[in-house]
Amino acid sequence: MADEPGFQLKGTAPERYEQYVAPIMAPFVTALLDAVDICPGATVLDLACGTGFAARAAAAQAGPTGRVFGADVNEGMLGIATAHHPRHYPDIEFTRAPADHLPYPDASFDTVVCQQGAQFFPDLTAALKEAARVTRPHGRLAATTWAPAALTSPYFAAQHQVIEEYGGPEPAASFAAAFSCTAEHLTTTLSTAGFHDAEARELTFGIALPPLADFAPGHLSVLPWAQQILDKDGPDALTAAGGALTALLTARATATFSFTATLTTATR
Repeated sequence: MADEPGFQLKGTAPERYEQYVAPIMAPFVTALLDAVDICPGATVLDLACGTGFAARAAAAQAGPTGRVFGADVNEGMLGIATAHHPRHYPDIEFTRAPADHLPYPDASFDTVVCQQGAQFFPDLTAALKEAARVTRPHGRLAATTWAPAALTSPYFAAQHQVIEEYGGPEPAASFAAAFSCTAEHLTTTLSTAGFHDAEARELTFGIALPPLADFAPGHLSVLPWAQQILDKDGPDALTAAGGALTALLTARATATFSFTATLTTATR
């Protein structure tokens, strides 16, 4: 879920990312893998794999005869991915690599998946050309990105408000940019990169989050924009931001929030 320079975590953030991001990502990971129908024995790449949500799920579907690889630029997140790799699945090989310079031979993978990473690629065209290069003919690619409308959902809107209040306009603009990758942009770029039959559709899930008093500040603390608040004004400011976010969200009297992503698929 991370690629330079848009999504970088350091310190203890990768471990907490695994904990706090999982509840939101879970239904989208399921939908992502359902879209490519991974068969037993398949070879799969999880591009911008983060802490390995999609890689682990893909390994369960590929089975003992399959092979799964994960690539990401964030060394800390790869460390967590390796630590959380379940040993009863086929081996998952995690590698530090940028999306636009992958260390794999041509036509290596039956399937490439990318869960909430494409919007952070510095050069989306170059990254998708690399994805096309390593995908076998007739192989499938699927990617999820937050839909632009997702920024207006109560959960993300509250995060945006707090990041702007405590971090300032630059972190707030950077956060908003994570929701700016449109379906049209992705499908057009996939076609340019060498894929065909690119299609996109929106997915919306209502997700019941853990108790917000812990979850809301915990989730905020693992975002790179929270690091900017921490660097600017110190831990007290981040604690205050977490409290403000909790107050905004609990005012809705429900811990179930709607999240919308774009699911884009294409064939090599």
